[in-house]
Amino acid sequence: MKSFLKYAFAFLFMAVSSGMHAQIKTGYIFGMNLSSITLKTEGITSSPTRPVGFHFGCFLDIPLNNHLTFQPALVFSAKGSDYAIDSVEYSLTPTYMEFPAIAIYSFGSKDVKFSLFAGPYFACGIGGYKIVSGDPLKDLNFGKGEKDDLRFFDYGFNFGAGVNIRGLLISAQYGLGLADISPVTMEESEMKNNVIGISISSLFERK
Repeated sequence: MKSFLKYAFAFLFMAVSSGMHAQIKTGYIFGMNLSSITLKTEGITSSPTRPVGFHFGCFLDIPLNNHLTFQPALVFSAKGSDYAIDSVEYSLTPTYMEFPAIAIYSFGSKDVKFSLFAGPYFACGIGGYKIVSGDPLKDLNFGKGEKDDLRFFDYGFNFGAGVNIRGLLISAQYGLGLADISPVTMEESEMKNNVIGISISSLFERK
Protein backbone atom coordinates (compact mmCIF):
# COMPACT_ATOMS: atom_id res chain seq x y z
CA MET A 1 0.00 0.00 0.00
CA LYS A 2 2.77 2.46 0.91
CA SER A 3 4.60 1.66 -2.32
CA PHE A 4 1.40 2.23 -4.31
CA LEU A 5 0.91 5.69 -2.80
CA LYS A 6 4.61 6.52 -3.20
CA TYR A 7 4.47 5.83 -6.94
CA ALA A 8 1.21 7.75 -7.29
CA PHE A 9 2.67 10.87 -5.66
CA ALA A 10 5.87 10.47 -7.69
CA PHE A 11 3.84 10.34 -10.91
CA LEU A 12 1.95 13.51 -10.01
CA PHE A 13 5.19 15.27 -9.04
CA MET A 14 6.82 14.38 -12.36
CA ALA A 15 3.76 15.56 -14.25
CA VAL A 16 3.89 18.91 -12.45
CA SER A 17 7.64 19.25 -13.07
CA SER A 18 7.32 18.42 -16.76
CA GLY A 19 4.71 21.15 -17.19
CA MET A 20 6.68 23.96 -15.55
CA HIS A 21 7.55 25.50 -18.93
CA ALA A 22 4.16 24.92 -20.54
CA GLN A 23 0.82 26.63 -20.03
CA ILE A 24 -0.10 24.21 -17.27
CA LYS A 25 -1.71 25.33 -14.05
CA THR A 26 -1.81 23.56 -10.72
CA GLY A 27 -4.69 23.74 -8.29
CA TYR A 28 -6.05 22.67 -4.94
CA ILE A 29 -9.52 21.36 -4.29
CA PHE A 30 -11.66 20.74 -1.22
CA GLY A 31 -15.35 20.13 -0.66
CA MET A 32 -18.20 18.05 0.68
CA ASN A 33 -19.46 14.58 -0.23
CA LEU A 34 -23.02 13.28 0.05
CA SER A 35 -22.37 9.61 -0.57
CA SER A 36 -24.12 6.28 -0.49
CA ILE A 37 -23.15 2.67 -1.04
CA THR A 38 -26.04 1.01 -2.84
CA LEU A 39 -26.61 -2.48 -1.49
CA LYS A 40 -28.37 -5.10 -3.57
CA THR A 41 -28.91 -8.57 -2.11
CA GLU A 42 -30.94 -11.34 -3.75
CA GLY A 43 -32.58 -8.84 -6.08
CA ILE A 44 -33.63 -6.49 -3.26
CA THR A 45 -32.05 -3.01 -3.29
CA SER A 46 -31.79 -1.13 0.02
CA SER A 47 -32.21 2.65 0.34
CA PRO A 48 -29.25 3.90 2.40
CA THR A 49 -29.05 7.41 3.79
CA ARG A 50 -26.29 9.79 2.63
CA PRO A 51 -23.92 10.84 5.43
CA VAL A 52 -21.79 13.95 4.93
CA GLY A 53 -18.14 13.37 4.08
CA PHE A 54 -15.37 15.51 2.62
CA HIS A 55 -12.65 15.50 0.00
CA PHE A 56 -9.45 17.44 -0.67
CA GLY A 57 -6.50 17.18 -2.99
CA CYS A 58 -4.53 18.69 -5.87
CA PHE A 59 -4.76 18.65 -9.64
CA LEU A 60 -3.18 19.73 -12.92
CA ASP A 61 -5.04 21.88 -15.46
CA ILE A 62 -3.65 21.08 -18.90
CA PRO A 63 -5.05 23.15 -21.82
CA LEU A 64 -5.73 21.27 -25.06
CA ASN A 65 -7.29 24.19 -26.96
CA ASN A 66 -9.19 27.42 -26.22
CA HIS A 67 -12.16 25.57 -24.72
CA LEU A 68 -10.97 22.11 -23.75
CA THR A 69 -8.66 21.12 -20.86
CA PHE A 70 -7.54 17.86 -19.33
CA GLN A 71 -7.44 17.66 -15.53
CA PRO A 72 -5.82 14.70 -13.71
CA ALA A 73 -5.97 14.84 -9.92
CA LEU A 74 -5.04 13.16 -6.67
CA VAL A 75 -7.87 13.39 -4.10
CA PHE A 76 -8.48 12.08 -0.58
CA SER A 77 -12.20 11.27 -0.34
CA ALA A 78 -14.37 10.10 2.59
CA LYS A 79 -17.49 8.20 1.51
CA GLY A 80 -19.99 5.84 3.13
CA SER A 81 -23.56 4.92 3.96
CA ASP A 82 -25.92 4.29 6.85
CA TYR A 83 -28.31 1.31 6.64
CA ALA A 84 -31.12 -0.25 8.63
CA ILE A 85 -31.51 -3.96 7.80
CA ASP A 86 -33.86 -6.17 9.82
CA SER A 87 -33.93 -3.55 12.64
CA VAL A 88 -30.11 -3.60 12.83
CA GLU A 89 -28.34 -0.33 11.99
CA TYR A 90 -25.09 -0.32 10.04
CA SER A 91 -22.70 2.48 9.19
CA LEU A 92 -19.78 2.16 6.75
CA THR A 93 -17.39 5.08 6.25
CA PRO A 94 -14.54 4.13 3.90
CA THR A 95 -11.83 6.60 2.91
CA TYR A 96 -10.20 6.44 -0.50
CA MET A 97 -7.22 7.83 -2.33
CA GLU A 98 -8.84 8.70 -5.63
CA PHE A 99 -7.34 9.41 -9.06
CA PRO A 100 -9.90 11.18 -11.29
CA ALA A 101 -9.06 12.30 -14.82
CA ILE A 102 -11.64 14.57 -16.43
CA ALA A 103 -12.05 16.49 -19.67
CA ILE A 104 -13.47 20.00 -19.19
CA TYR A 105 -15.25 22.10 -21.79
CA SER A 106 -15.34 25.81 -20.79
CA PHE A 107 -17.07 28.83 -22.28
CA GLY A 108 -17.72 32.41 -21.25
CA SER A 109 -15.76 35.62 -20.66
CA LYS A 110 -12.21 36.06 -19.38
CA ASP A 111 -13.40 36.75 -15.81
CA VAL A 112 -16.33 34.32 -15.64
CA LYS A 113 -16.37 30.94 -17.36
CA PHE A 114 -18.83 28.08 -17.16
CA SER A 115 -17.78 24.48 -17.62
CA LEU A 116 -19.07 20.98 -18.24
CA PHE A 117 -16.85 18.03 -17.39
CA ALA A 118 -16.73 14.25 -17.36
CA GLY A 119 -14.20 11.46 -16.98
CA PRO A 120 -13.26 8.25 -15.18
CA TYR A 121 -11.84 7.77 -11.72
CA PHE A 122 -9.82 5.03 -10.05
CA ALA A 123 -9.61 4.67 -6.27
CA CYS A 124 -8.04 2.51 -3.57
CA GLY A 125 -9.25 2.15 0.02
CA ILE A 126 -6.88 3.47 2.65
CA GLY A 127 -8.97 3.39 5.84
CA GLY A 128 -12.31 4.05 7.46
CA TYR A 129 -14.55 2.54 10.09
CA LYS A 130 -17.78 0.62 10.57
CA ILE A 131 -20.46 0.66 13.24
CA VAL A 132 -23.05 -2.03 13.90
CA SER A 133 -25.74 -1.13 16.43
CA GLY A 134 -24.78 -2.45 19.84
CA ASP A 135 -21.11 -2.97 18.92
CA PRO A 136 -18.11 -0.62 19.34
CA LEU A 137 -16.59 1.24 16.41
CA LYS A 138 -14.22 -0.92 14.35
CA ASP A 139 -11.74 -0.30 11.54
CA LEU A 140 -12.81 -1.31 8.04
CA ASN A 141 -11.13 -4.32 6.49
CA PHE A 142 -10.45 -4.25 2.74
CA GLY A 143 -10.14 -7.53 0.87
CA LYS A 144 -12.02 -10.36 -0.85
CA GLY A 145 -12.79 -12.60 2.11
CA GLU A 146 -15.90 -13.29 4.16
CA LYS A 147 -14.38 -11.41 7.11
CA ASP A 148 -13.69 -8.30 4.99
CA ASP A 149 -16.03 -5.34 4.62
CA LEU A 150 -15.23 -3.88 1.19
CA ARG A 151 -12.95 -4.53 -1.74
CA PHE A 152 -9.74 -2.53 -1.96
CA PHE A 153 -10.21 -1.13 -5.49
CA ASP A 154 -13.00 1.02 -6.87
CA TYR A 155 -13.57 2.76 -10.20
CA GLY A 156 -16.31 4.72 -11.87
CA PHE A 157 -17.26 7.83 -13.80
CA ASN A 158 -17.56 11.48 -12.74
CA PHE A 159 -19.59 14.17 -14.49
CA GLY A 160 -20.75 17.64 -13.52
CA ALA A 161 -20.69 21.38 -14.09
CA GLY A 162 -19.03 24.43 -12.58
CA VAL A 163 -18.23 28.12 -12.78
CA ASN A 164 -14.79 29.74 -12.76
CA ILE A 165 -14.70 33.28 -11.34
CA ARG A 166 -11.20 34.73 -11.87
CA GLY A 167 -9.49 31.46 -10.94
CA LEU A 168 -11.88 30.41 -8.16
CA LEU A 169 -13.86 27.36 -9.24
CA ILE A 170 -17.16 26.23 -7.76
CA SER A 171 -18.46 22.91 -9.07
CA ALA A 172 -20.95 20.14 -8.46
CA GLN A 173 -20.49 16.59 -9.67
CA TYR A 174 -21.91 13.10 -9.48
CA GLY A 175 -19.60 10.12 -9.07
CA LEU A 176 -21.15 6.93 -10.42
CA GLY A 177 -19.42 3.85 -9.05
CA LEU A 178 -19.12 1.03 -11.58
CA ALA A 179 -17.15 -1.50 -9.54
CA ASP A 180 -18.81 -4.05 -7.29
CA ILE A 181 -17.04 -3.38 -3.97
CA SER A 182 -18.71 -6.25 -2.12
CA PRO A 183 -15.89 -8.36 -0.61
CA VAL A 184 -17.56 -11.64 -1.59
CA THR A 185 -18.96 -12.24 -5.07
CA MET A 186 -22.49 -13.60 -4.88
CA GLU A 187 -25.19 -14.03 -7.51
CA GLU A 188 -27.67 -11.11 -7.55
CA SER A 189 -25.67 -9.28 -4.87
CA GLU A 190 -23.54 -6.15 -5.23
CA MET A 191 -22.36 -2.95 -3.56
CA LYS A 192 -21.46 0.26 -5.42
CA ASN A 193 -20.30 3.74 -4.43
CA ASN A 194 -22.31 6.79 -5.52
CA VAL A 195 -21.31 10.32 -4.53
CA ILE A 196 -22.68 13.83 -4.95
CA GLY A 197 -19.80 16.27 -4.53
CA ILE A 198 -19.70 20.03 -4.10
CA SER A 199 -16.22 21.53 -4.47
CA ILE A 200 -14.29 24.77 -4.29
CA SER A 201 -10.91 24.90 -6.00
CA SER A 202 -8.31 27.44 -7.07
CA LEU A 203 -5.84 27.60 -9.95
CA PHE A 204 -2.24 28.79 -9.91
CA GLU A 205 -0.37 29.38 -13.15
CA ARG A 206 3.20 28.17 -13.14
CA LYS A 207 5.69 30.83 -14.25
